[in-house]
Amino acid sequence: MERITARDGASIVLHSTGTGPGVVVVHGGGVTIDVYRRLATALADRFTVHLYNRRGRADAPPRSLPYTFEQDIDDLAVVLEHTGSGNVVGHSSGGFIALQAALRLPIARLALYDAAVCVDGGFPAAWLAPAQEALRAGDVARGLAITAAGINPQMAAAKLPFGVRLVIIRAFMRTPIGRTMADLLPMTLEESALIRAHDGPASQWAGVTAEVLLARGADSPPYYDDLNEALASALPRARTLLIPRSGHDAVNRAYPRFVDPLATFFGAPVTPERTGHL
Repeated sequence: MERITARDGASIVLHSTGTGPGVVVVHGGGVTIDVYRRLATALADRFTVHLYNRRGRADAPPRSLPYTFEQDIDDLAVVLEHTGSGNVVGHSSGGFIALQAALRLPIARLALYDAAVCVDGGFPAAWLAPAQEALRAGDVARGLAITAAGINPQMAAAKLPFGVRLVIIRAFMRTPIGRTMADLLPMTLEESALIRAHDGPASQWAGVTAEVLLARGADSPPYYDDLNEALASALPRARTLLIPRSGHDAVNRAYPRFVDPLATFFGAPVTPERTGHL
């Protein structure tokens, strides 16, 4: 564990493991770096993996208000500069932050898994207002149930009657990860609203010069397929990858079917010719 200084003077706690070229992980919303430690361990024999909690979580400093993604991008810039890393993994809303950062930071390779990027309305948002209303009313369980079904419409649980889903969510909130997701729900909804506000054509990302791997799980929400295809058509050095038998949490589970393609991507030479689909 190492403390480095952010641009505003706050301390960023860097958790690094492994040997070899650096890979920085930008984690998703509703979680901390704890669920990415298995990924770090799986890559540690080939790469030095750097984890850090984004603002407002665990050992991270508080967020500045009003919240924007600029502070997240600034923190990533400091981590990249300190570690000398040119490789970044972005998951879910962390994928949006990493893609935004790639427009201005020296990122050589960027692996995005189920990146929460809104292209021409392709990221679902109808659930957001009801979830925000539930949270304002102090009903965290209801807000979390609405959010879970809205983001994961493909799951069988999302098709159950709402009362049943609420019972399941309340039980889930008694688990460690459930408590974390409930505590962080306000930030998750803030981030989702900002992502929705950045909706637009895929061409807005055409200035990303990094080599980009746009990955999604075969069991992930299906809208990620269309989003990745749209991004691949706009990014000059991008390709898509479908990972079998994997859901949105495949980054956290770190099975070989996820880790091995990621290691291959980061281990290969960076060349502008490597584009297309896998």
